[in-house]
Amino acid sequence: MSSSSSSSSPLYLLVFYGSYREARAGIRLADYIVRNLSAQGHVVELVDAKAVGLPMLDKRYFEYEPGTAPKAMSDLADKIAAADGYVFVAGEYNWGMQPGLKNLVDHYFKEFWRRPAGIVSYSAGRLAGARSNSAWHATLTELGMAVIPNTITVGTISTALDEDAQPIGEGGAALDRSFPGFAEELVWWAEAVRMKRGG
Repeated sequence: MSSSSSSSSPLYLLVFYGSYREARAGIRLADYIVRNLSAQGHVVELVDAKAVGLPMLDKRYFEYEPGTAPKAMSDLADKIAAADGYVFVAGEYNWGMQPGLKNLVDHYFKEFWRRPAGIVSYSAGRLAGARSNSAWHATLTELGMAVIPNTITVGTISTALDEDAQPIGEGGAALDRSFPGFAEELVWWAEAVRMKRGG
């Protein structure tokens, strides 16, 4: 399922995901978001912190002399700066953020400025990552992003999406209902910001 496509040119959107665990159910939610935003005609790329493989934070990207940052860090900086908007698929560990995703995000700063960001949170239990969702809102705002009011929360993630990231059960039905409004708001903000930037 997807909501109606935007009438303007496609947006370039990044979907961030941060679990490093072997059996990571949250990747299903990231894949769901990528698939459904792509179905609207946008160019959507998954940024998987585990696959990017940045080290534990020592120096932020802007602290490197030009041309000396690790290639993976530099390549991602270019993508972040080029994107029209972001989605952060955020799990919750012990009332807090996923450390892998937080570590990746902390490597960057001005690359994120003046872009809209949406938060999609999840958890293995019924609280749907609500505490992580709240924590990310403050962090993304501090990094210069405009966090959209609409959000998606998914509880008991393994019973809401199957291994192919297809919605199942009541949780999947709720996700399908919440996605169109979330996507519409993200796209509205991304198009408005792109126009202001002269893109």
